[in-house]
Amino acid sequence: MKLIGPFTQILSLAALPLKGAIADDALQIIPNGGVLTAGGLISAVGDFEELRKINGKAEIDEISGQQVLLPGFVDCHTHLCFAGDRSKDYAMRLAGKSYLEIAHSGGGIWDSVTQIRLTSKEILAGLLLQRVSRHASEGVTTIEIKSGYGLKVEEELKQLYAIKLAAAGSAIDLIPTCLAAHILPKDFSGLAADYLEHVLNDLLPAIKKENLAARADIFIEQGAFNPTNATDYLRAAKQMGFDVTVHADQFTRAGSEVAVSVGAVSADHLEASGQKEIKRLAASETVAVALPGASLGLGIGFAPARKLLNAGACLAIASDWNPGSAPMGDLLMQASVLSVYEKLTTAEVFAGLTYRAAKALNLHDRGSLEKGKLADFQAYLCNDYRQILYYQGKLKPARVWKKGSQLNH
Repeated sequence: MKLIGPFTQILSLAALPLKGAIADDALQIIPNGGVLTAGGLISAVGDFEELRKINGKAEIDEISGQQVLLPGFVDCHTHLCFAGDRSKDYAMRLAGKSYLEIAHSGGGIWDSVTQIRLTSKEILAGLLLQRVSRHASEGVTTIEIKSGYGLKVEEELKQLYAIKLAAAGSAIDLIPTCLAAHILPKDFSGLAADYLEHVLNDLLPAIKKENLAARADIFIEQGAFNPTNATDYLRAAKQMGFDVTVHADQFTRAGSEVAVSVGAVSADHLEASGQKEIKRLAASETVAVALPGASLGLGIGFAPARKLLNAGACLAIASDWNPGSAPMGDLLMQASVLSVYEKLTTAEVFAGLTYRAAKALNLHDRGSLEKGKLADFQAYLCNDYRQILYYQGKLKPARVWKKGSQLNH
């Protein structure tokens, strides 16, 4: 048993709502607080001196100076398993080319597919671990990672094996998702419906057998898959036991309706969502995931985060870290910028980066600092929690703990 503290402030984020707007005065701030941990879990959170008196035999990890403690961030949407870069795409966007124009010219997702197919799973795992390490140093203690750059059975499996290999070498929890339904591969001879049937028959059973992922995703968009095919695919994947999620409403509207209709755990992107889509998401249990990194990378508007929260939706915020549309990968900076443009409260941002993001991954054991939850947390060198967003991502955590063990010394 270990007692960590005292912290100038602890924001436990406990007892906050899963859906809808949150005012900052709903935050419960524990001054001079401590966290008692045992076996990787939180045993108690409260006044440091009181916890020390009650738990006299606990090992003390004494914190000096002014520090503010938050739960570890959960990045619920990334494409971190990739090789190479797409700086050429970025330059083309700066020169005025659209996302679809770049894809049609041979860039975009297919460029990453080509590079993945030339790279071994060992090298992919090594590259992935470097990115995971950076994310962890910035307070991210759980990371969702998609396949989707293989687009062949053996190549998708290679990506997922690389994620599994990286997970074995990292303290951070890596949550794999099969995104074989990213785009229709150029080298597949059939129609989109045929390809999705191929994935259902030949890839997902292999993933289940090898326990490589418990989640399946699909991109519903022009140049990817249409709502009808996607609905059939997602329902079939759910019947096989996969949690399903959707790349929805990025450029056109339709994907979020599919996500709600099939009971997807999340609908991600939503930059093009209108009032009808917002209302439908808010009335559902599907988490709305905003990806401000993609908006910054593509130069498009942000997801309507304020309207989603006001309507009563559960809003998570993720980085979408990928080699094309969101190469920066700085989750806190992106969330800070989103908060300015969408007028999100500090409480709403922290909720979207922690327990609401955990809900988007169907994880209920993390995201807040309370008894029985994972001892995943991060400390910032400041005396007021409001300074964390005030510096718009430049203030990084000084210390990060995963399951009660400090990652950075």
